[in-house]
Formats: sequence, C-alpha cells, structure tokens
Amino acid sequence: MSETSRELLLLGIGDVPGRGDTVTSYLTRAGYRLSTATLPELPERKPLGIVLDISPFSHDGWGILLDLKKNHRTRDIPVLPVYLSEEGKVGGIFPVAGFFILPLDTEYLLEKLALIGMTDDTEMWDLQTLIVSRKGEESVAKVMITAGFDVVNAYTGKEAVALASIGPFYMAFSLLMLPDMPAFELLEKCSHHPRTRNLPIFILMRDELKEGEKKAISREIPHLVRKKELSQEEFLLALRRR
Repeated sequence: MSETSRELLLLGIGDVPGRGDTVTSYLTRAGYRLSTATLPELPERKPLGIVLDISPFSHDGWGILLDLKKNHRTRDIPVLPVYLSEEGKVGGIFPVAGFFILPLDTEYLLEKLALIGMTDDTEMWDLQTLIVSRKGEESVAKVMITAGFDVVNAYTGKEAVALASIGPFYMAFSLLMLPDMPAFELLEKCSHHPRTRNLPIFILMRDELKEGEKKAISREIPHLVRKKELSQEEFLLALRRR
C-alpha cells in the first residue's frame, strides 16, 4: 500500500501544543502517515480518512463535520469521531458507519449504500432497516423501501435498543440527538450486545447547528468516555472496523 493511500488527517484538535501527540503516536506506529489540512485543501488531498475530535475541547469539531458532509467533494471521506481530553488522551472513539445530511439527498443515499455493498442482497433476502427518530424520517424510509428494505421505526434510543436486540436488522439510521440520548450513546449500547455489535449505524444530521446546539451535543459525550485512556490496540481496532 502506498504512503498516500495510508494518509489520515487529524482535524478539530485546535492549536494547543502537543494535544494530538497521543493519536499521532498510535497511528504512526501502525504505519499510517498523519497530517493536518484546512477544509479547502481536502478535495485535493484525498486521504484514507479523517480522525475528528468532537470533544468539548475541540476546535469546532461539529462545524467541521457539517462542512465535510455538506460539501459534495468531501462528503465521501470516512470520518472517525473521537473524544480527546484537554491533554489529548484518547477517552472515546465512535465508529459510526457514516453521516448523512438532512434534508436528505435521496439519490446520494442510494448511490452511497450501493457503493459500500449495503443493497446487494435485497433481492435474495427480506432485510430490515431500523430508523430512529422522534417523528420518523419519511424521506429516509421512502429511499430504503425503494431499495428493497422493510422499514421499522423507533422513536427513542431506548426503544431502538430493545427492538435491535430482538430483531435481525441489516442497518440503522439515527438522528444525532434523540429524545432520551445522543446517537453516540445508542451506538455504545448496541456495541455491547452480541446481536447488534456489528450493526452499521448511520447518523442523520441537520444541515445547520447553532453554537448552543454544538455545545449541548458536546456536553452529552463525556459520560460515554472511559476513565482509563484507550490503548493503541483498542484505538486501532475501532479504526479498522470503521
């Protein structure tokens, strides 16, 4: 594999000296080339992926994520959200299957799912998609039905966990913020159950977040963070799953 094909970008950590040292050491020891870039540079860089700090100590991590996913030239770059402490310790990693922006680009969603092989078996099997949203997401449901999936709605994170633990879902979509928990908490809960451990969960985000909303979302993340820093092995395992 060439050096370019193993390039990862680290975004959102701000300009605090040394704050990205732990992540950098984890990845460079594993053979990745880690660097930084500005958003305008990303379309030309074509990195393997982006490691993005979305902690309360990040430099507008949520704004960066929105900018990436709203831009047609960068929305296909895989993003791995992580929680870095104020000192840069790795407290959490969230291997989301992907992000889609609302209002939904339905053609893009179908193309993306086909590209990653998520629609290959719909003619052979009866496959179910779980959609987790306060009111249901009709645009997403229509696309998934068109693609050959049966759709099941859950209206809270707790209901989604209950349904997913008893039903064989092929994939799931969740709003970023649910009535009872953020989508990252839903992801965390599913990761601990044998039936849902490998369930691909895509997160749906509105195309604009106010500063107060970004801060509110960031405040929901720390209670998912481990007291003990993630080791290099744990970090790389989650990265490769993503």
